[in-house]
Amino acid sequence: MHEFNAEVEALAAEVMEYSLYRLKSDPPLDGPKSPEELFALAGNTITPEGLGGPAAMELFREVLAKACISTDHPRYLAFIPSAPSEYANLFDLVVGATALYGGSWLEGAGAVFAENQALRWISDLAGLPQSAGGVFVQGGTIGNLSALVAARTHFREKRSGVTRWVVAASSEAHSSITAAANVMDVEILLIDPDKHGSLQGEAVATAIDSYHAKHPTHQIFAVVATAGTTNLGIIDNLDSVGDVVQERGIWFHVDGAYGLAALCAPKVRPLFKGVEKADSLIVDPHKWLFAPFDACALIYRNPELGKKAHLQHAAYLDTLDDDGEWNPSDYAIHLTRRARGLPFWFSLAAHGTNEYEEAVEATMEMARIAADLIRNHPNLELVVEPTLSVVAFTRKGWAAPAYQIWSDKLLEDQIGFVTPSAHHGQPILRFAIVNPWTKKSDLEAILETL
Repeated sequence: MHEFNAEVEALAAEVMEYSLYRLKSDPPLDGPKSPEELFALAGNTITPEGLGGPAAMELFREVLAKACISTDHPRYLAFIPSAPSEYANLFDLVVGATALYGGSWLEGAGAVFAENQALRWISDLAGLPQSAGGVFVQGGTIGNLSALVAARTHFREKRSGVTRWVVAASSEAHSSITAAANVMDVEILLIDPDKHGSLQGEAVATAIDSYHAKHPTHQIFAVVATAGTTNLGIIDNLDSVGDVVQERGIWFHVDGAYGLAALCAPKVRPLFKGVEKADSLIVDPHKWLFAPFDACALIYRNPELGKKAHLQHAAYLDTLDDDGEWNPSDYAIHLTRRARGLPFWFSLAAHGTNEYEEAVEATMEMARIAADLIRNHPNLELVVEPTLSVVAFTRKGWAAPAYQIWSDKLLEDQIGFVTPSAHHGQPILRFAIVNPWTKKSDLEAILETL
């Protein structure tokens, strides 16, 4: 391995040149290639002698990077994209270049301090107490799983004689909730939302009481509500669900991986009434808070309950907890961790919260514009009025195969990236607009192909 000699310095300049080019230019859309195509272009990249830094960089720039879709492209509207700010992207370089460790206060006090201030901002928006706190984890799946593990650990201390643990959620909840239940080997009770797709407290109360009556040795230890579904952006009735859950002494978790970012927008903040009742919540800054992958904020009302579930014990780790410092590794299913919340913190600190409010508001306004364009399109129909920044619609006369053919050609022609989804068993298309650089002309260019 090389020290920082002339060869490494030259490579550093090349890396910085490429990074600045990528930041300053309009992002390419690009797209995937088959393994065979990539092997034909790249060959075997791992060799005994090594390619050398410049050759490896050229290979990445000219072949591998072009086989990746740019999630920050303004016409990347599939799934939930990422649109990191320039400040966040630049600071991600700093995080990598400085080899920061974000697992303990002892090793990364400055980084942890900064991350905790970013977490505090989210906690305050959600109306959680000053004692609330948490950690940035890899993504929403790890965040949801870690919160539910903490909930079950808490209940195990409260109740004995339970033969089966159960988590309850809407049938429209994110797939990570079912995945977490499978990993934990617990049952999942799925509750139907109302006709608008929103989970209501009355339905939750009926489902919980009926389930416990039929299964007296089973225990529902957590109820998950969703603050902005991935598919349609629908927000569960957090207020009524929170009341029902609190009345029964059950853990209330809010999955806001996508939607809770909108707490920073005053116009829609009332839609999240009840989030302040949560025992835990998540929101992914890499989705709609302009941070690079990967960063999910996991926040507990009482962080000690999270720590009790996740603190790892080993002789070599005991020194980390001698003074009761805040060690991020103690609050989720991880030990080693990069300071993944720092790029978000830097962007938030540099831009200020007002600019974040304006950017989120701008994307929701673009969603309203998209809905108008779809309403006025002769071949399209809105599925629901957009609540946040997801706009779902159908193409008249199309079956599922036609949607996929259109999506494939849209990417092949480098016009945009929009993938089919489904609602109530029927194929739909959806725009997930989280990039403040997405313009009306981008939407029009895509809709013209329909």
